[in-house]
Amino acid sequence: MKKDLHPKWYSEAVVTCACGNTWQTGAAVKAISTDICSACHPFYTGEQRIVDTEGRVDKFMNRLRSRDNIVAKAQERETARTPMNVPITEAGFKKATIDVLLQNDIKTVGDFLARFSEIGDEGFLELKGIGRQALAEIKKSLRVAGYEIPSGQDE
Repeated sequence: MKKDLHPKWYSEAVVTCACGNTWQTGAAVKAISTDICSACHPFYTGEQRIVDTEGRVDKFMNRLRSRDNIVAKAQERETARTPMNVPITEAGFKKATIDVLLQNDIKTVGDFLARFSEIGDEGFLELKGIGRQALAEIKKSLRVAGYEIPSGQDE
């Protein structure tokens, strides 16, 4: 056998944990330091503590918080946008019809319904660019979308 092939054995090597716990064991070095031991490991202590030396948990938690913020802002926007606040441009009307409505200061579905309850079919037919077919298409689109057209009007 070769001489000095095996490392020197220390039968009383000291192991020191980051929590302060120390004990002796046999090892090839005199002193060993460790980050976690059975005195502080969550499995043995029953604690719910996350050991994170690289900051991965913090990065994940930050991403989770920012995702929650984005979701909350989206929900705020959706609740702020009631069915009556839907822009007339998103109601599914033809471009020419949208242009006429915007020229007459009708910007939302709520504006249209309010104006319709005031002036009715005949009042809308007096607007330049709105004919019976365009008015029928507007009313049909709104009914399909779930809006209730004020009753008592000519169709």
